[in-house]
Amino acid sequence: MAMTDRSYPPRPILAVSTAVIRGDRMLVAQRANPPGRGLYSLPGGLVEIGETLAEAAARELMEEVSVLAAPVGLCSARDIITRDADGRVERHFVVVSYAARWLSGEGEPSPEASDIRWVSLAEIGRLATTDGLADVARAAFALAAAGGLAAPA
Repeated sequence: MAMTDRSYPPRPILAVSTAVIRGDRMLVAQRANPPGRGLYSLPGGLVEIGETLAEAAARELMEEVSVLAAPVGLCSARDIITRDADGRVERHFVVVSYAARWLSGEGEPSPEASDIRWVSLAEIGRLATTDGLADVARAAFALAAAGGLAAPA
């Protein structure tokens, strides 16, 4: 399957996203393209052949929003399944989300991300987001609170 052929896949497509924690804030990006255009979500994308999940998470984060972060732990795995009018599976993504420690970069808009924000957990509830973003954010902030995302020395 070509990387661009995401409709009617023969099997689920593996993707990653990254919840970058910086103090009491998390990075979110507004999707510039369908599906979910205009909604805030975590930066991410497809895993490439030969790439680990953590490598893909870091790469996609840099490519999409120009932020460098160190993935430190898994915080979510979600199925995103959409069906067409006939009930056929049109899209099926398995998205593995990493919590990551911010290293550098403020975030920059790109062809995939029309807006970048560093938001608190409370602010996420006031944004139009992709399904489940608040749950992923809570899990990422819980990892941060447990000491998994300590600032670099």
